Amino acid sequence: MAFGWIDEQARARRRAGLVRTLRPRSAGSPLLDLAGNDYLGLSRHPEITEGAAQAARLWGGGSTGSRLVTGTTQLHGELERELADFCGFEAALVFSSGYAANLAAVTALAPHGSLIVSDAGNHASLIDGCRLARGTTEVVAHADPRAVRKALGTHRGPAVVVSDTVFSVDGDAAPLAGLAEAARECDAGLIVDDAHGLGLLGAGGRGAPHAAGLAGAPDVVTTVTLSKSLGSQGGAVLGPAPVIDHLVNTARTFIFDTGLAPAAAGAALAALRLLRREPERAARARAVATALHARLTAEGHEAVRPDAAVISVRAPSAELAVRWAADCRAAGVAVGCFRPPSVPDGISRLRLTARADLTDGQIEHAVRVIGETRP
Repeated sequence: MAFGWIDEQARARRRAGLVRTLRPRSAGSPLLDLAGNDYLGLSRHPEITEGAAQAARLWGGGSTGSRLVTGTTQLHGELERELADFCGFEAALVFSSGYAANLAAVTALAPHGSLIVSDAGNHASLIDGCRLARGTTEVVAHADPRAVRKALGTHRGPAVVVSDTVFSVDGDAAPLAGLAEAARECDAGLIVDDAHGLGLLGAGGRGAPHAAGLAGAPDVVTTVTLSKSLGSQGGAVLGPAPVIDHLVNTARTFIFDTGLAPAAAGAALAALRLLRREPERAARARAVATALHARLTAEGHEAVRPDAAVISVRAPSAELAVRWAADCRAAGVAVGCFRPPSVPDGISRLRLTARADLTDGQIEHAVRVIGETRP
């Protein structure tokens, strides 16, 4: 049979305890959510849902085409201007997802003959961008500016350093200042994915590049998602205006993809404006993450100290991680479960995400459930 080989792969996944399944959730789920990425608790905020509804009523349910044909609305331009201003960059370009934004940034800025220096812990979207780019990729040790400097030192020609700002598995932050210094010594650009930093780090949640003093630099490009701290959907690339113009003309995930739905753009814009008014949400989310980590480690769990809002708790094995997450869910707490191949080091984890709207009582309840269900 044409796809008979799929059956053997399915059997291998079952033997390894790596089967993934979809679990549709209801609109009124009673679960305490420590699995999603709604860091600021905005996805159901009345201002954000009304922003989505107003945009849909005005512009329709979809953007109707690629952004170079019919898919760019005045709303998209408004979001791009305010996002760039908030994060401290000259210009921004909105995409249909953070994944598409990362593919665009890496492929368009790493032409034939260039070198891409990629952190070993990077997100799959950055990895796929490296695979699709025409440049040569060298993967270097995690969060190690010295390894970056060594890789760049042997190359002559265009080069970019690619890294997450906050890594999605363990929640640790990249040494952005060190990476920028290493890149500049060799006239290389720096592309950073701030999906897990926007809304959490920097003054009032302006992001990790802003916190590191790199926002607006002519050699720094940042990608963000609108689906985490901003509670919406989509992604964006921020950087110098010439870089953004280059993406408009060359990035395939921009040119050939339908534009971001107006409702998502409206929701993201409403969230951005709310964050400007309520910058304390960023600090609260980080405080919740710190509290979760302190309580978990006090109970004897092996957890990575969070630099933003992601807390990683080590599990004994992939199979037991799945069971642990399922038992937590049965007890009313939703947690993430990261297993190979999602984790580059092969270590399975529960992945918890802090939210600014979690109460102290909810934090205590979550820690109690995680401890009671520990395999």
